[in-house]
Amino acid sequence: MLWYAVHSKPKQEHRALENLQNQGFEAWLPMLSLEKLRRGRLAQVVEPMFSRYLFIRLDTEHSNWSPIRSTIGVSRLVSFGNRPAPIADALIQALRQLPERPPERLFQVGQDVTFIDGPLKGLQGVYQAESGEARAMILVELMSKQHLITANVRDLHPLNA
Repeated sequence: MLWYAVHSKPKQEHRALENLQNQGFEAWLPMLSLEKLRRGRLAQVVEPMFSRYLFIRLDTEHSNWSPIRSTIGVSRLVSFGNRPAPIADALIQALRQLPERPPERLFQVGQDVTFIDGPLKGLQGVYQAESGEARAMILVELMSKQHLITANVRDLHPLNA
C-alpha cells in the first residue's frame, strides 16, 4: 500500500477527510497549531499543515480509485500525467512523528514589523512583547530616538512573513 496526495476543494480539507474515511479509505490530514489575527485579536487556531492537501493510503492493485474523484470536498488526486504520484512512506512517517509543539506565534520578539493601518501607517519597528490581548509593544525610531510604543496588533504586519 502506498500513500498519495489528495488535492481538496478550497477550505474543504476536513470535509474531504471525513468523506474519504466514511468510504473506508485510510486518510490523514496533518494539522498545525498557530497564532493568527481574528477580528483584530490574536487567536490560537489549528489548521491544515498543507493548505488544500491531505493524504490517502491505497492498495495499487485492489483499491477502487474511482470513488475518490467524486468524493465531496475532493478536487483531484495529485498525478503526473495520468498516473497518481506516490509519496514515500518515510515522509508520511516523519510527518506523523513530528513532536507536539506550542502554537507558532504570529510575532516573535525582535521581529521587524510594519504598521499597515492607523496614524503610524508605513512606519517600521521591532516587536518587543505582547501588551494585553490585542496590543503589542513596538520599538520605533522617531526623530533620531528610539521610542517604545503600544500598538494594536491589527495595525501590524510581520515584515519577513
